[in-house]
Amino acid sequence: MSELFGTLPDGSPVHRWTLERGGVRVRVLSYGGIVQSAEVPDRDGRRTDVVLGFADLEGYLRHPEPYLGALVGRYANRIGGARFALDGRTYALEANNGPNTLHGGRRGFDRRVWQGDPVEGGVRLSRVSPHGEEGFPGRLEVSATYTLDSEGALRIAYEAVTDAPTVVNLTNHSYWNLAGAGQAGGHELRIAASRYTPVDGDLIPTGEQADVDGTRFDFRTAHRTGSGYDHNFVLDKGVTEAPVEVAELHDPGSGRVLTVATTEPGLQLYTADHLGAPLAPGAGIALETQHFPDSPNRPDFPSTELRPGGVYASETVYRFSARRPPQGASR
Repeated sequence: MSELFGTLPDGSPVHRWTLERGGVRVRVLSYGGIVQSAEVPDRDGRRTDVVLGFADLEGYLRHPEPYLGALVGRYANRIGGARFALDGRTYALEANNGPNTLHGGRRGFDRRVWQGDPVEGGVRLSRVSPHGEEGFPGRLEVSATYTLDSEGALRIAYEAVTDAPTVVNLTNHSYWNLAGAGQAGGHELRIAASRYTPVDGDLIPTGEQADVDGTRFDFRTAHRTGSGYDHNFVLDKGVTEAPVEVAELHDPGSGRVLTVATTEPGLQLYTADHLGAPLAPGAGIALETQHFPDSPNRPDFPSTELRPGGVYASETVYRFSARRPPQGASR
């Protein structure tokens, strides 16, 4: 089901698509490919919205920088120095994060209107990113298809083709709070990653892939997330053709569980320490499936290059469930 959600200052209409299946209701906007809400039942069947979002379009226009629920690209995360070289040519990008490019530049995919078309179980959003948009080369035809399966799992499948060599890295930037409100730092998180990529003062990877053993980055066994994370985890599975489960987030209070499966080799954990009004720091947790930050400048990282004749394909599945506490334990 789709409906008019609002109108941009230039007169462009923005539509909202409602997907409902398996006890889960998800709303997706044609503006920015935003997951506006995801209503999920707790252990007692009570349904609550578990992603941070705004009730109206004005909220997203006034507060774009948190990228709430957005489809980010052409390049999710950071590219150091707002430039990269490809086939002997250096491309200068829009710097919107100090000297670096973050999430595609000043007006990335999160601030564009996408064409929405219904598909079985959901909606396919598509657009053409012209050559030179935010400095990226190549005319990119890109789509993101959002569907709910019979059990209420949200699947986002990305696809892109180009007419010239370029780089692509797409993700969804939802902030999850499985309690529905309050702080998310008490959630328990597990990530199937034995390494992470350390960063410098500008949050650009140093190039090292460090062992998590004995560090605060070891989430191989579930524990509370706390705060202070904006880091890429090197998933043990690497790049895969089909989504593989890589993370689990659990709210002990409500019992809600989110599992994340992906084809991507990396996962960015961001504990939202820098959210500002009207949002509260730590109000959600972002789990961004991705290739690594600054990969275009790091040939030893998995490649993000896309060339004519090739197809960029990436898929992430968010599966919801609820867990009862161990017998005898208090809620």
